[in-house]
Amino acid sequence: MFDPRDPTFLDDPYPAFAALRERGEVHFHEGLGLAVAVSHAASSAVLRHRGLGRIWQDAQPLERFASFNLLHRNSLLENEPPAHTRLRRLIAGAFGRGHVQRLRPMVATLATRMVDDLAAAIAADGSADLLEHLAQPLPVAVIAELLGVPATDGPRMVQLSNAIVKMYEYDLPSEGQDAAERASAEFVSYVRSVAAARAEAPGDDIISDLLRSELTPDELVATAVLLLMAGHEATVNVLGNGITALLTHRDQWERLLASPSLLDSCVEELIRFDAPLQLFERTATEDVSICGYVVPRGEKIGALLGAAARDPKVFDEPDRLDIGRTPNAHLGFGLGIHYCVGAPLARVEIAAALSALAEKLPGLRLAGTPPRRPEFVIRGLRELRVTA
Repeated sequence: MFDPRDPTFLDDPYPAFAALRERGEVHFHEGLGLAVAVSHAASSAVLRHRGLGRIWQDAQPLERFASFNLLHRNSLLENEPPAHTRLRRLIAGAFGRGHVQRLRPMVATLATRMVDDLAAAIAADGSADLLEHLAQPLPVAVIAELLGVPATDGPRMVQLSNAIVKMYEYDLPSEGQDAAERASAEFVSYVRSVAAARAEAPGDDIISDLLRSELTPDELVATAVLLLMAGHEATVNVLGNGITALLTHRDQWERLLASPSLLDSCVEELIRFDAPLQLFERTATEDVSICGYVVPRGEKIGALLGAAARDPKVFDEPDRLDIGRTPNAHLGFGLGIHYCVGAPLARVEIAAALSALAEKLPGLRLAGTPPRRPEFVIRGLRELRVTA
């Protein structure tokens, strides 16, 4: 069984997943304390089964994690019907009021400007961090526009998000847990102040839309924070992991340069090839059988999305990067009722970044081996230095 703290595993978890898949579709992981589904069929069943839910349990003790629990207890991601149905209807309604299409030209302009900055930094120093100049600031600027908050607040929101999501990893030290609670408290206070301002002077932003909905004040705060955290983390890590893959598999980068019509399928393949979210937990509300493995009521099972994405029963030559791969039944945005509500916006951001890079920096290359973040659940890089 894999060790989620082993640097060798974190560098490339896919051989370990393949070995597990050959032995069976579901296994109990003693270290994680839950069963893990490693095939595409089993992971899909975990995500779709109505006997498996996102059953939130407050972090303990309550007085230590008041703000962290508020953000998750009221989150779309951590609720099941009927609460989930109501929250998703209200949030999807706000997204459906043209926000993604409204943002599309702005996203393209932002991506072009940021790639110009990246090119200038490379010209000045010989290499530059693509995460710093493009992958991190782009989704934050987009979410800031979506929420109607100053772009200058973006870097601080990223710091808060990074601190909070570390709580999703296993065996987080006490100081990391305290940092997550402090970040949650600051985020709650920030969004409440923005919501109060929008209540006085509504704007063309999603917080103003949500204020006109039936969301409670705590649900509005949780929704705004979820949009930032999910939107930022997913896009940053798809771009970081994906561009690393493209530049490592140089033929696929050259293929994209020669055939821009492959942009949309390239986005999907990058999400599949090195999944930014590796594990998604569910809890059994009744005894559930997943591919013959029984999950007793009250026990957890995780869909290993990275393992599902390399299942040879679904993907031909799954370890090969193929930017023209169609169909591409990856599970990177989830499945079922918890399918990512922000997926259309994430696709726009990733496509805009790739398009700008292809146009402005066709000679882009890695400037060394990029160091990985030391986390398993959220898979990403600490830095991505490139040259041209």
